[in-house]
Amino acid sequence: MVVTSTGSVAHEQALIEDARRGEDHAFGRLVGPYWSELHAHCYRLLGSVHDADDALQDALLRAWRGLPGFDSRRPLRPWLYKIATNVCLDAIARRPRRWLPVDYGPPADPGGDEPRQPPAEPVWVEPYPDGQLGLADGYASPEAHYEQREAVELAFIAALQHLPGQQRAVLILRDVLGFSAKEAAGALDTTPASVHSALQRARQTIRARLPGQSQQEAMRSLGDNRLRDLAQRLTDALEAGQVEVIVAMLAEDASFAMPPYPGWCRGRDALSRSWLMPAGSPASLRYLPTRANGQLALGAYKLDPQQRSYLPVALDVLSWQGTRIAAITAFRTPEIFPRFGLPEQLPP
Repeated sequence: MVVTSTGSVAHEQALIEDARRGEDHAFGRLVGPYWSELHAHCYRLLGSVHDADDALQDALLRAWRGLPGFDSRRPLRPWLYKIATNVCLDAIARRPRRWLPVDYGPPADPGGDEPRQPPAEPVWVEPYPDGQLGLADGYASPEAHYEQREAVELAFIAALQHLPGQQRAVLILRDVLGFSAKEAAGALDTTPASVHSALQRARQTIRARLPGQSQQEAMRSLGDNRLRDLAQRLTDALEAGQVEVIVAMLAEDASFAMPPYPGWCRGRDALSRSWLMPAGSPASLRYLPTRANGQLALGAYKLDPQQRSYLPVALDVLSWQGTRIAAITAFRTPEIFPRFGLPEQLPP
């Protein structure tokens, strides 16, 4: 496996010794270069940015406690991944699977007055802020099959959740991070033969659930300028309440979902009658662009007359099919806006 640019082995060994002696901030400097990639790893396994926060905190605590017994002649990165992976596998065994609404149940009537109430417990895949990926230098080996942004796309994360925990971990370690079969077996306390078998089953399941083109491929085919123009056109139409323009931008079989509400709909006609379409005064909505799951996203704000400001409503993650919008997943969880670099309110 390729060694990432996190500093020399000698420097890492020195930090290990400093951390063992209890020197201030030594452990933080030791694991800091791995934080972003480990957090993304936990997110891929768990499908939740909040669960990834908890899992990584637990993993780093276990690493700190286990540091006295760590052989500093070994590379640190596989050891950290082993700890983080097993923390996540423990969490997967305790918690229900996470879904996107399109996998959770049949389409709902888009003309209903109120969306069905959310389930009592969190069961939805959550969006992931691109800013936490830490991809300046990249961290996958050439053996990895998926680009790092491709490996956090909503469709990929949702497909991963259909795998048993062990298969999920094997696929990520081998095809996302580029671990060898021997390294993956070491992280999971199993054999390379078992890793190979689990990987073949996992790949078969994933292939059946992923679209033919990733969003990274779709966006590259459009180019930055075209994508920016399309996003601005959609934003202008949403803010002006131009339903016809919005519908014309949709693919024929486009889908719309609004977690944490379980209802979703598919097809232009259904979407034209859904909660996606703006209602009320054209000046009541504003949108700001951001990035989520390696995809273009829009932060939606609605005017609150009492507070005389626009307040967060939903984070709309867009999926493209050529120049048309193939899916909009509107996460009605405005408390996540700061994680995506979005303000908590906008002035009127």
